[in-house]
Amino acid sequence: MTDSRMMATRTWPFDPTLPRRDNGFFGPGSPTWKVWTHPTALIGFQRAVTLEHFDPMLAAAVADADGIYTDPRGRLDGTLSYFLVIAVGDSRTAIETSELLMRVHARITGIEPVSGKRYAANNPDSQLWIHVTGWHSVLKAYEMFGPGPLTPEDEDRYWADCVVAAELQTCATSDVPASRAAVREYFAEVRPRLCTSERAQRGMHYLLRTEGGAGRWPLWASSRLIAPAAIATLPKWMRVLGDFDQPAALDRAVAPAARAAVRATRSPAAMQAVLRGTLPVTRSVLKWHFANPVAENPETVTPAEARDRLRQAG
Repeated sequence: MTDSRMMATRTWPFDPTLPRRDNGFFGPGSPTWKVWTHPTALIGFQRAVTLEHFDPMLAAAVADADGIYTDPRGRLDGTLSYFLVIAVGDSRTAIETSELLMRVHARITGIEPVSGKRYAANNPDSQLWIHVTGWHSVLKAYEMFGPGPLTPEDEDRYWADCVVAAELQTCATSDVPASRAAVREYFAEVRPRLCTSERAQRGMHYLLRTEGGAGRWPLWASSRLIAPAAIATLPKWMRVLGDFDQPAALDRAVAPAARAAVRATRSPAAMQAVLRGTLPVTRSVLKWHFANPVAENPETVTPAEARDRLRQAG
């Protein structure tokens, strides 16, 4: 999960006053732009940050950092806005953001208390788990509560885009699933390593239903409204392992309610209104995205090309 300190510094690369310099890595018409800017992304995001805790190393890192408890809005806002910048930002901003995040994460290391092994936030296996669960969760919510499944062509491109986006993290792109079938194989492969602990379950339950307090009431309310829908997207074994299962009747009841809420917030203005009191940085990224549909240079580039241009620019 992204460190909220990044949001509080002047080095945060995203500047909402600048125009879109290029179309980033995916561009208009891509399934990535469509899925990641849909209201269902909020449901998928809550699902993803909950699932992070099944990786014991990530659970230890989150617990030791303590940020989700001291600054839940900042931590969640930093993470979702990072994913959004990579998905829809221009290439320079995306590269600068990913490099900043890796520098921040390089300082986050410690000992996982159950195994006694050292964890590191930039560990490729943990970064792969974050990446896959993020992209899979957002698509899953889009399918269940939004427009429905992508066309076969768009789904192929979505997973190809997922591989491209992984170039901005420490995991090897050769390890990133490039299809729905490969995602299933990945989950089957890592399942024996997934587990929970007292601290992991505390984090999961806190992210599903964040506590209230000064400045937290909008997040308190929104997390409780989204949680049943996020849980409904998960397989039974994850719900039982995380101790946040819910009755099948609630699953059935929440689906039409979630779809209605998604339809009501589909417009850019409605989405920004929902995010105003909860995730302000994410709101600013979305506002910038919708306000800048045309790039100064209407091309897409690869992460390697973007890095080369950034180096040449000094």
